[in-house]
Amino acid sequence: MNIGRQNIGPLDIEPALTALAAALRGEGPAVELSVNPDGELVVGHTETPGCDDAVAVVRTSGSTGAPKATVLTVEALAASSMATALALQGEGQWLLALPVQFVAGVQVLVRSLFAGTRPWVMDMSGGFTPAAFTAGALELTDPIRFTSLVPTQLQRLLESPSPDTLAVLRRFDGILLGGAPASHALLTAAREAGLKVITTYGSAETCGGCVYDGVPLTGVEVRIAEDDRILLGGDTIAAGYLDAPESTDTFYEEDGVRWYRTNDLGTLDADGRLTILGRADDVIITGGVKVSAAHVQQELEKSDGVAAAFVAGVPSAEWGQAVAAYVALAGGGTDSAVPGTGAAEGSPTGDHAVVLEHEWHQRLGLLAPKTILAAPELLMLPNGKPDRLAMIERLNALHQGK
Repeated sequence: MNIGRQNIGPLDIEPALTALAAALRGEGPAVELSVNPDGELVVGHTETPGCDDAVAVVRTSGSTGAPKATVLTVEALAASSMATALALQGEGQWLLALPVQFVAGVQVLVRSLFAGTRPWVMDMSGGFTPAAFTAGALELTDPIRFTSLVPTQLQRLLESPSPDTLAVLRRFDGILLGGAPASHALLTAAREAGLKVITTYGSAETCGGCVYDGVPLTGVEVRIAEDDRILLGGDTIAAGYLDAPESTDTFYEEDGVRWYRTNDLGTLDADGRLTILGRADDVIITGGVKVSAAHVQQELEKSDGVAAAFVAGVPSAEWGQAVAAYVALAGGGTDSAVPGTGAAEGSPTGDHAVVLEHEWHQRLGLLAPKTILAAPELLMLPNGKPDRLAMIERLNALHQGK
């Protein structure tokens, strides 16, 4: 996993902090951060016609298509920072462990500016490693400390044999965990280790995480539409997209509240706690049966030896769509396909994958994946989210080649 691999050592974030501070004061144009091919942080300035109070332009991850340029205003960022501080019961020093150009990274800088604290940037020149994270955490000086991670990073930190890594993790007053679903096993392991982990749900369109452990932050509203899509509203919603006409299907106003229509499905319990069921486009229709990719993924991840899974539908002449799974095996290994699609006979990875396939057929029956690609880890985007398009492409090629 190459989260944040920029080959430049610790980033010099001073120019980014200066530009963002000016934009927050209304003294400069909107800031857009990027990393050039040489691995250097570039602080760009972007004109935002029709939005005079824009502070930052943040690109969406592009996990499901072309990235969109999301415009975040001073009011939205201020509301997000205040609500975060209320939820975390304080302001403190942040360790930047994610790429700074995405919303989670930008928010580390913005929250630090509002709090009047100095963020510390971990050295990601060699990629994300427990040693580099530990070294960065040891540089923090404020008694109140926070960081934002994605599940793959937390998993790697918990697997570190160094007692120093667990010790610095326990020193954080809050570890925001988002970007992708976290398995029950990972959350259980983290909390049994004494870590203060908070799962977050949100996106660039909502100034990042706006629902913590299923509960919306102060100033945030959550509704479920008739088609079961999650609607997020309130003070943290973005002004819109810079490079695309605003669509009433995505952003809209109702009774003075600005709303963002997500592509995720969910439910609200009697206490207003949100449960995310998966993406709207994750429903697979195979042989006339509707299958939830999220449900199948959760079942696969219950198996011993499975670190993570990604499930999608691929075109099938026989079934219309076939359930396919990209599976990261705990302990790594080499890529292999099962059954009968290239796994080396007798190889540890191949044998393990065949055993898992048999287990899944017993547990899931017709819902079990018909094509499985076992690998050391899932394919990831630079911001730590699963690279859905790349994995779907590989699964489709594998299925068609059977």
